[in-house]
Amino acid sequence: MRTARRIRHRVWDRYSASDPGLLRLMAGLRTVGSIGLALLILSLLHISVTHMVAGAMAAMVSTFAIREKRVRDQAVTLALGLPTAFASVSLGALLNPHIVIGDLAFILLIFGAAYARRFGERGTALGMIGFQIYFLSLFVHATGAGLPSLYLSLAVAFACSAVMRFALVPETPERTLGRLRQAFRARTAQLVATQIDLLEADSDRLESVIGDLRKDVARLHEAALMIQSALEVGTDDEATAALLQRRVADAEIAVERLGLLLLTARSAERADTLTLHLPNAPLPAPARRTDDEDDALRKLRAELRALHLLVTRLGTDDPGTAVTQVRNRLLAYRDDENLPRASLAVQDAFRGIGEAARAVLGLRLALDGPGDESDDTPETIRSREEFEAEDLALAGEGESEQDRTGLKRRTTRAAVQVSAGSALAILGGEFLSTQRWYWAVLTCWVVFLNTSSTGEILVKGYRRLIGTVCGVVAGVLLAGAVGNHTWTAFTLVLVLIFAMFFTAPVSYALMSFFVTAMLGLLYSLLHTYSVSVLVLRIEETALGAACGVIAAVLIFPVRTDLRTDEQLVTVLAKLRDVATAAVAQLSGGPAVDLLDLARELDTALDDLRRSTHPLTHPITPLRGRRRTARYLVALLETCAYHARSLAATAELVPYSKSIAADPRLTAVGVRLEHNLDVLIAHVEEIKDDKGGKGRAKDGTTAADGTAQGAIRTEPSIASMLEGTGSAVPRSGSVTFRVLRHLQRLDEGVAGLARPLGVTVETPAGRTGSRRAA
Repeated sequence: MRTARRIRHRVWDRYSASDPGLLRLMAGLRTVGSIGLALLILSLLHISVTHMVAGAMAAMVSTFAIREKRVRDQAVTLALGLPTAFASVSLGALLNPHIVIGDLAFILLIFGAAYARRFGERGTALGMIGFQIYFLSLFVHATGAGLPSLYLSLAVAFACSAVMRFALVPETPERTLGRLRQAFRARTAQLVATQIDLLEADSDRLESVIGDLRKDVARLHEAALMIQSALEVGTDDEATAALLQRRVADAEIAVERLGLLLLTARSAERADTLTLHLPNAPLPAPARRTDDEDDALRKLRAELRALHLLVTRLGTDDPGTAVTQVRNRLLAYRDDENLPRASLAVQDAFRGIGEAARAVLGLRLALDGPGDESDDTPETIRSREEFEAEDLALAGEGESEQDRTGLKRRTTRAAVQVSAGSALAILGGEFLSTQRWYWAVLTCWVVFLNTSSTGEILVKGYRRLIGTVCGVVAGVLLAGAVGNHTWTAFTLVLVLIFAMFFTAPVSYALMSFFVTAMLGLLYSLLHTYSVSVLVLRIEETALGAACGVIAAVLIFPVRTDLRTDEQLVTVLAKLRDVATAAVAQLSGGPAVDLLDLARELDTALDDLRRSTHPLTHPITPLRGRRRTARYLVALLETCAYHARSLAATAELVPYSKSIAADPRLTAVGVRLEHNLDVLIAHVEEIKDDKGGKGRAKDGTTAADGTAQGAIRTEPSIASMLEGTGSAVPRSGSVTFRVLRHLQRLDEGVAGLARPLGVTVETPAGRTGSRRAA
């Protein structure tokens, strides 16, 4: 029984790590449940198969369109969605016979639905419901005489959606946050398991293991960001949210740092942080070991397995005495006298295990309270006291989207673009088929959803076309196998809908595949199935994607490089805010909320990473540009890691007994701020040149007053503190880690000059321009 329980626990951990918060599973279950319940009720009411299909599609739309976090907001939007659906289906049924008027009304509806996104999640949901229900009226060929039956189908669909959302498969912010915490723990355990593999891997497998390590680090960071977004509505008060935010940040930094220390421990040189973020980065050469060091490495592997056990048992209700003893032993590695005889790199890895164990203890204290303290060792007691001091302390720029007007507002521009693209799709779709032209309009609509540039629209249209082509083949096979078995077809439709929602966040092409396969079954239910209909679906999809791209290119285009430049400026500005504020606090400046600044940086970096997908996609013909974009993002991720680490340490300065402010670090903050200002001004100038604004280039000051010039490089930061009579900080100490993070951040910021083509000034005063790779 115990073995079976462990296996189930391990399998569940792997799944919860792959689906943080179980968001995909819950979305699929809620949608399929809504559709199944609606079909059951409509069949008992003897509604026609055509209107049962309409009810099923309406249940799907009313479930997935609403994305608000608070239950009360969801209820209000769902209540407003039903009259919106009634108005939309009435408009479709009455105007369908009138081609010109109906098409014009559809275009106006599309504009309104896209423009409604400016009003937040509720406007987005109501706009999507309005568009999809109008599309539904075209799909089932709604007529005025059939409106009463359609109203009943829609009412039943929305009621079933409400039952599933609020009663049978409820989703509250508190539950979501709880599942996200579980996913974070599971992903932490996966990362530690990969780190064990890293220490045991031979040279032939090292590249593959480090590739897995990069993916696990990125997935852990994704889970941390998801928790951050859920904290506002998932906790009872701000103090609890701040505490959990702090503990999650500590754990993420500690475990990511441990991976870098382990890579250094098995190498002949210190590993570069960039290795954990850049694919195909050069790996450090392996080190030759003495017998003592081999013994230390064997012990290191054993303690890593112990850490993995500690993280795994974090999700259980009772950690047990054995786990408490493991935790106490690992925490002891934070003190020098408990370290084994080995090189400094190996000893640093043991210290990293101790810090990771401390972070795990902090998570448990934040989630479950103090627990049993009877078996605590002095080191564990010290860690608890440090957390209590932190808890007491925690208790105690740019033009925004709202500031923009007219066509400068992204939602307004997108509404005009999608309306123009839809008009082209209607015109072209009518030439392909006077009966099913609306598929081209649907494709044009969806390729504009959640996209911000022409390149993103092109990639999304390409993925939808690939998924549609493959889905047509599956649809032909499924429709032929099902035949006239109505309930078998409905059952398969439910399975495909679940697969569609489950895979949507992972792969847009897979989602399109399941949608198209489902349509083959729906056409069978409506007795309109034929191979030519599904082939027409491919043609209409290709046409809709092409119309979307044409509209994006010709009408108020947002070039991909301009979009990425905007995001890059935001990231650099956030990085400057975090770095300068952290250094200021480490230098004795006033306390600020550094972790919030760090998360804003992470969010901006995540937006930049998404905006560069068209540049890094395998189909892009610009190979050199793809390499540059990947290198730039990896370098920024490295800088963000060091900035997060500095922010986490700096927040401890006002109340920690082991961390003291050092005014000598002020000069470092000045240089970091200057260098980031130079980078920001350079990117702004490039962006303005691309946008045709004709910015003046005097080489000294930007038009907004930002400092221009060259990147300043100096000797190592540690050398700045020499000659003051201070002792050299020991390896593994907080001071040493702060200096190391500052050094790496300083080097990373200077390294950004190369891909951006910014001039670099050497300590001797020489300058030289580093061109993009």
